[in-house]
Amino acid sequence: MSLLVVGLSHRSAPVSVLERAALSADAQLKLLQDAVAAEPTAEAAVLATCNRIELYADVDKFHAGVAELSTLLAQHCGVGLEELTPYLYVHYEDRAVHHLFSVACGLDSMVVGEGQILGQIKDALANAQEQHTAGRLLNDLFQQALRVGKRAHSETGIDRAGQSLVTFGLEQLADGRPVAEWAAGKRALVIGAGSMSSLAAATLARVGAAEVVVANRTYERAQHLAELLVEQHPALAARAVAMDAVADELTRVDIAVSCTGATGLVLTADVITTALAGPVPAAVGAHAAHSSDLRAPDGSLVARLAAAAARDGRIAEGHDVTHEGHEACPVGLDDAGHADSLDLHGSWADNGTALEREAGLVRDGAKAHVPHPGVRLALLDLAMPRDIDAAVHAIAGAHLVDIESLAEASADAPMAADVDMVRGIVADEVAAFGAAQRAAQITPTVVALRTMAAEVVDNEVARLRGRLPDLDERQQAEVVQTVRRVVDKLLHAPTVRVKQLAGEPGGAGYADALRTLFDLDPETVAAVSKAGPAYLAEIKKKGRA
Repeated sequence: MSLLVVGLSHRSAPVSVLERAALSADAQLKLLQDAVAAEPTAEAAVLATCNRIELYADVDKFHAGVAELSTLLAQHCGVGLEELTPYLYVHYEDRAVHHLFSVACGLDSMVVGEGQILGQIKDALANAQEQHTAGRLLNDLFQQALRVGKRAHSETGIDRAGQSLVTFGLEQLADGRPVAEWAAGKRALVIGAGSMSSLAAATLARVGAAEVVVANRTYERAQHLAELLVEQHPALAARAVAMDAVADELTRVDIAVSCTGATGLVLTADVITTALAGPVPAAVGAHAAHSSDLRAPDGSLVARLAAAAARDGRIAEGHDVTHEGHEACPVGLDDAGHADSLDLHGSWADNGTALEREAGLVRDGAKAHVPHPGVRLALLDLAMPRDIDAAVHAIAGAHLVDIESLAEASADAPMAADVDMVRGIVADEVAAFGAAQRAAQITPTVVALRTMAAEVVDNEVARLRGRLPDLDERQQAEVVQTVRRVVDKLLHAPTVRVKQLAGEPGGAGYADALRTLFDLDPETVAAVSKAGPAYLAEIKKKGRA
């Protein structure tokens, strides 16, 4: 096995570099084709996600392979090799297997334990198979990685250590509140209809969003996703819109999630600013957080807050306040252009504690938790490169969570105790895979040896028939069977033992020893290797292996 992986991820490179190095679907296919066309590479597969780009290959030379794969990766990413090199990592043979198995289990993910990576590994294998760049090694490797990942999730509690980026992103937007509580009754816009966007739409429906609007460049795909959402969640209002309707939809939704394959920005700062300044219809629902130990807020302030909320109609991001004789009113206000609400929002942002005290939102002298006050539009950008302009972070009324902020948040995320169990599974599976691959590497040599022995038997039997023509068919058959039994018994112990030894580290040397001792033709061994399982099955059927 000469497995090599060259790549970069959120662990080795800043988001700004990952963003520039992101590969489109067409670029991934071209990279596959160019990789297998390179001299040291026999097989290739590309694993490209929102926070990693990795090129896997079966190479015949390590140093030449590293140089070639690194150069190809830089060329197709559009980032200079000198600039990209400091962020690249290289794994070889068992270390490469360990890396992919860890990735499949979610140990190397931004959110430890997330399971979406399994679908992305499956897609990477499917692409390599469709392009005919995955041979025996990469097919075995990626299929085993999928099995290891599923085993980790079924046998341990790794799922408790983390979740998908979608769920983690929504948790960051909810800012400490339960996602289901925060999202209940809200309107959402999902831009894109791929796997990540579909997961986002399904998650929003599951946690209680009242409406999910899907926008995609191909309208039919958006419509199909919307239909699936309604089918699975009959109470949900779901519909599809064209991409040119996104700006209008942003004026009426509370949450926007974007994950497209676009190479440029999908939502600019100007688009978000315009959306926040536009008129907003009445919201479909609001959440009231009742608290018995809050002192009664001043009546005039409550009236102003309630009036602003009713006029602007946007679901508040912060906690609502209830008191005897007053309707629930949001603490967080928007900046839709109304003087009163702008003044209040400015006071809240600049002098939050004073306003809280005036409103009576002080519990036992401590400041109540009011996350991101005044948020009118919560945005989640899961694309790489980014779909939403980073300048949106500075826009009042918008709360943006993107890959960069997710990376910062995940750095402090607690790891489950089950992670150690998963690491044990990975270590065991790496050892088993390595042993199986090393044993498989000697199989062509063993088959070639047995094939040569069978040919020797056939030639000697033909000679015997010429020298003893008086033997009848029964006698000839008995002689042939006896000779073959002798050869099989002589070869059985050494071939079984050499397969066992080949499974150990350094076992490849036993194949070389067999080829040397029995003077096996290297071309014959290579032909057996290329013939694959069908040829081996035929040999076994004839009783020669």
